[in-house]
Amino acid sequence: MDLPELPPMEDAELIELAQSTMHDAKFPFLSSVDGDQARVRPVSPVRLDHFTVYVANLKFYKKTEEIAINPKVELCYMAGNHDQVRITGIAELVDDRGTMIEIWDSNPLLRKYLGSVDNPQLIIYRIIPNQVRYMKEWALEYYDVKFSV
Repeated sequence: MDLPELPPMEDAELIELAQSTMHDAKFPFLSSVDGDQARVRPVSPVRLDHFTVYVANLKFYKKTEEIAINPKVELCYMAGNHDQVRITGIAELVDDRGTMIEIWDSNPLLRKYLGSVDNPQLIIYRIIPNQVRYMKEWALEYYDVKFSV
């Protein structure tokens, strides 16, 4: 089966469509690797800086071990209209106290369930993108989104 050719799109339009999809989808799925098995689960981002996504986690979660062994991850956002954004990147631990406090102060759920920014179970991952792709509905082909970190 021949795939339809993607119509050309300006970089600014692609960025806008991708960010709009991320906003509409709200909760992406995060994939990581467990040995030789891929794992996927929904996550709740606690901060977005363009295409850099911050995700809260707890130390005792299985994905903590998976990401420590292999920090290569992918996020997939799917909006209600089936537009998709995939962000492939590296998950790194946020160790900057100022960033942690900014995220903590802006997130009532973290405060409600974890009690303190100093909770030893709290981890924040910063997912640094190395590739961002956007797909319109079920077009079966992705646009590469040009972005800067």
